[in-house]
Order: sequence, then C-alpha cells, then structure tokens
Amino acid sequence: MSLLHKLAGQTAIYGLSSIFGRLLNFLLVPLYTGIFAPEEYGIFSELMAVVAFVMVVLTYGFETAFFRYANKEDDVDKAMGTGFISLMCTSLLFLIIASFFSQSIANLLHVSSQPKFIQWLVYIIVFDVLSTLPFAKLRVEQRAWRFASIRLINIAVNIGLNLFFFLLCPYLLKEGIAVNSIDSIYNPSLGIGYIFISNLIASAVMLVLLSPEVFKMKLSFNFELWKKMSRYGFPLLIGGLAYVTNEMADRLLLEYLLPPETATAQVGIYSACYKISIFMTLFIQAFRYGAEPFFFAQAEKKDAKLQYAKVMRYFVAFTGFVFLSINVFIDLIKHFIQNEAYHVGLEVVPILLLANLFLGMYYNLSVWYKVSEKTRFGAYISVFGALITILFNIILIPTMSYVGSAWATLICYASMCLLSFILSRRHYPISYNWKYISTYLISALFLFYIWQLWHDDCFIVSSLLCFVYIFGIVMLEKRKKISTLIPK
Repeated sequence: MSLLHKLAGQTAIYGLSSIFGRLLNFLLVPLYTGIFAPEEYGIFSELMAVVAFVMVVLTYGFETAFFRYANKEDDVDKAMGTGFISLMCTSLLFLIIASFFSQSIANLLHVSSQPKFIQWLVYIIVFDVLSTLPFAKLRVEQRAWRFASIRLINIAVNIGLNLFFFLLCPYLLKEGIAVNSIDSIYNPSLGIGYIFISNLIASAVMLVLLSPEVFKMKLSFNFELWKKMSRYGFPLLIGGLAYVTNEMADRLLLEYLLPPETATAQVGIYSACYKISIFMTLFIQAFRYGAEPFFFAQAEKKDAKLQYAKVMRYFVAFTGFVFLSINVFIDLIKHFIQNEAYHVGLEVVPILLLANLFLGMYYNLSVWYKVSEKTRFGAYISVFGALITILFNIILIPTMSYVGSAWATLICYASMCLLSFILSRRHYPISYNWKYISTYLISALFLFYIWQLWHDDCFIVSSLLCFVYIFGIVMLEKRKKISTLIPK
C-alpha cells in the first residue's frame, strides 16, 4: 500500500498542475463562448486539432522511450542528451519548412486570410516539443513540485494574456483610456488570433523556465541508443497518431461531412460541450503522469501485477464518481458555457464522459505491452481504434451530427479496452478484479439513470446520489479488505 500511496501522492502533485491548470483554462470557455460565435470557435477548434496531430509526429514517441531507457540503461543523461538533440533537429527542420509554406497551409485549413495564425502555431509547436524531454526528466527524478510549478506558471501567463486581450483591452478602448498605447498592441479584427498569441508567449516562458534543465544536459549523441529509442518509440508514434485521430479527427470529419453552411458552427458547439468532460480528462491525465513512471519502476518486482490490478480497481472506483457527479450536476456546470446557443449540444456530455472513463481503463491495461517491450501492440490497438473512430464517424455524422461523433468515441475506447485485455491475457496476464470493477461502473450508470428519471434540477437529489455511490464504494472496499484477512 505504501507504493500505491506514493503513486497517489505523485498523481496528486502532477494533478495540481494538470487539474488546476486545466480548470483555469476551462474558465476561459465562458470567455470564448461569450465573445465568439460557434463558427469562430469552430475555426479555433479545427486548428488546435491539427496542432495535436503535428505534436505527435514531432515527438515521435521519445518521451516514453526516454522513460524506458533512462531506467534500463541507468544513464539518464545519455538518454536525455540523445533524445533532446534528435527532437531539436527535427523541430528546427519543421520550423523552416512550415514557415516557408505558411500561406499554403493557411489555404488548406480555411484561414487563407490569416497566414500569421499558422506561423504562430508553428512556433508554439516547436517550443512545446523542446519542452517535452526536460519535463520528462523532472518526472524521472520525481521532482513533481518543480514540474507542477512550471506548468502552473505557463497556464497563468496564458490565462492572464487572454484576459488582457479579450477583456482589458476592449474595455480600455471603450472607455477611451490609453487609446494610443492600446492601439499599438491590440487590433480587434484579429479575433481568435489572440488565443494563439497568448499560447505562444506562454510556451516561450515555459521553455525559458526549463532552461536550467536544458543547460545542465550533457548534450552528447549516442547513435546506438538513438536507434534503440527510435525502434521503441516508432510504434508509439503510430499509436499516438491513432490516439489523436480518436480524440480530434471528429472535428475535422464534422467539417467535411456536414453541409458547409452549418459545419463550422456544429464543430464549435461540439467542441464547447466536449470541454465539460474535461473533469474526467483532467484526472486521467494527472493519473497518467504519475502512473507511467510508477508502472516501469514496479515492472521487475514480484508483486508488480498485484499492484497493477489494485491501481485499476481504485481508478474505476474514482472515475465512476467523476462520471456520476458531473452528469447529476450538469444543470450547474452548463452555465460555464455562457452562450445558450451552445447548450443544444449538452446531450453528448454523458457519452463523452463514459468514453473517457474507458480511455483511462485502457491506459491501465496498456501497462502489459509497455513493460514487456511489446509496444507494437499499442500501435496495433490504437490503429484499430482509429479505424473504428473514422468508420463510425462516417456512418453516424450524416444522420446524427456531433452526437454521432460522441458515440463513435465511446465505441472506439470501449473496443480498445476489450482488445487490449484479450491480448494481455496471452502475453502478460494480470488478475484484475472484474467483479468489483464492473460493480463500480454499473453502479455509476444505474445512479445516473435514476437521476434522469427524477431529474428536476434538485441539488439535494444530485448530492444524495453521489453520497450513495461513495458509501457503496467504501463498504465494498471494506468488505474486500476483511475478506483478504480471512484464512482460505
């Protein structure tokens, strides 16, 4: 249990930056949805989807490869120097090519009048890629507080600049205060461009804060280690592309499968409502930051599989609570999206929450191919999921619009969980307690169904249902603990 407590502590600290930061970013949703029409917010969402694809390509699995070989080679500096030099060279090449063809890229992405958007996004990507391994090194060294503080500063700068450009500058211009100074730095016609400018400055600040880690590196390049890291990382690159397809392709497919006159607005509505599922995503991301180094560290220990099984059980218990609480309090949470034009899409929230719960389960299940160095199976599973995503989006979007995209996401992640479990039984069997796991999941779904039957926007009823779930989990866990103490 001390190991699990350590994992929980690391997850909590990483979650401080991830959850708190994303919550602060979530508070920008009312700002964006209050200022921008769904069509404009849709453009922003589409561009960020493209950024996600490019980030995966330019990191090409080296973050996880660094974790593996920093532990395996027992030489963090060698893995760090080799990986960072590789990422730096490919990032600079990307910077040169993408900057040169920025207008052509802008035309392709339907922002032909704003090639500057593309140029800013290119620099954001490069800065974030160069920050990847310094952050990974902090995780390997278990310097979670420094990791969290830099992340929080990055987020604070981003949010501060958003508030400056979208609230303070318009207010000062309206009141006629310091008009000349504001005019020199603020152009209202740039619109969503200030989102990218804010991100760019924040990413630059983040890289500067990581500069001590960069300057302390022993920048030596080991070609043999680079080949090992590349072989290990390439399946993860394929898997990462498939993952981003599962996460982001629906925005692009909505744009091209729906009528042109409504497509961008539908993307905007879907993306805004998708943000509500962020509470589930936040925990999963924080868990992943803490769990990935933990899984590798336990791999050689005798009770590793027992620890993995416990982590899965506790994970489902907690995410079941997240699923239930967000859904039963949706009438309060929805007000973060200020413009009621977006509220029509709230029906996707339960579907997406459940989809992300399955995604978290998949992260737990994926331990088998990572610690056994069979990462090619991660690529196979992710590609399978991507095909499911594309297929069901194509089938469902024409008749169900963004609701079809939500269902496609759920089908994808549930299928990936099932396939990963089937393969793990053959290659790296772990005795998960599916009786308890399924009980937690079914309980959350059943209580949500009860809420739907009695739904009257009653805070007391919603709170009571959450309490019932927590009480049930506590009693089941106590029962299990007692049963393990009874001699067989």
